[in-house]
Amino acid sequence: MSRTMAVANQKGGVGKTTTCVNLAASLAANHRRVLLVDMDPQGNATVGCGFNKNALARTNYDVLLGEADIQNVAFQVTDAGFTLLPANGDLTAAEVALMEDHEGRERRLAELLAAVDDAYDYILLDCPPSLNILTVNALVAAHWVFIPIQCEYYALEGLTALLDTIRRVQRTANPSLEIEGLLRTMFDGRNNLANQVGDQLIEYFEDKVYRTQIPRNVRLAEAPSHGSPVLQYDRTSRGAVAYMAVASEMLRRQGATAKSASVS
Repeated sequence: MSRTMAVANQKGGVGKTTTCVNLAASLAANHRRVLLVDMDPQGNATVGCGFNKNALARTNYDVLLGEADIQNVAFQVTDAGFTLLPANGDLTAAEVALMEDHEGRERRLAELLAAVDDAYDYILLDCPPSLNILTVNALVAAHWVFIPIQCEYYALEGLTALLDTIRRVQRTANPSLEIEGLLRTMFDGRNNLANQVGDQLIEYFEDKVYRTQIPRNVRLAEAPSHGSPVLQYDRTSRGAVAYMAVASEMLRRQGATAKSASVS
C-alpha cells in the first residue's frame, strides 16, 4: 500500500512545487517507487520535470474526467527515477467539471489512485496554492499532508487557513487525514524573523516540524528552468543535500511510526 501525501499550502511562493519535485527525486534515490501527481493547472511540477506542458496530448485532465487511465498518461522521469502524472491549463476545465458533478466529486482522485496503489511506495500530490475542488480532492485522497512553509509573518496566516481546511476535510470526508510534517523552506538562519517564526512553529507543532531546513540556494532556483530536480542538476549543491536529508528524515520518521504501530 502506498503512502499518499498531499504537499499543500494555500499561500503561494513557499516552495511547494520545489519540494514536491525534489522530494520525489530524493525518495526515488532512496529506492522508493514514487508517483508525482501534478494537481495544479499552472503545471509547474510538469515543467520542472522537463516536459513541455503545452505539447502534451493527454494530462491529468483526461484522467480526472475518466477519459484515460493513469498508467496511460503518466511519464517516467528517467534520470530522476520517478513517475509523473502531468498537468497543464486544461486542468482548470476539469475543476469546472468536478464542480458540476455534485455526487462524489471530492472523491474522484481517491478512486483513481486506488487503481495504482500497489504500484508505488509514495504518491505525492502537488496541490494548487488555493482552496478549490482540486485541493479538496488531493486532501481526501491523501493519508498525510506535508506542509512547506517559509518562515515569515504572512506564511503563518496562510498556515492557519490550511489547518482550518484540513480540519473540515477530516470532519466531512477523510477522518484519517494527518499532518505528516512542516518543512521550513528558503530558510536563512541569519534572519531574526525567520528564527522567531521557526521557534513559534516548533513551540506549537513540536516534533511535527522537520529538523531539516531547506536553505536559499541558487542551484535549487535554477534547476526548474533546466527541467530537472536539483539532485540531477547539481547533486553536490546545498539544495540537493537538504532534500536528500528531508527524504532520509521522512523515511526514519515513518519507519519509527510503523514500528511503534506494530508493537502496540
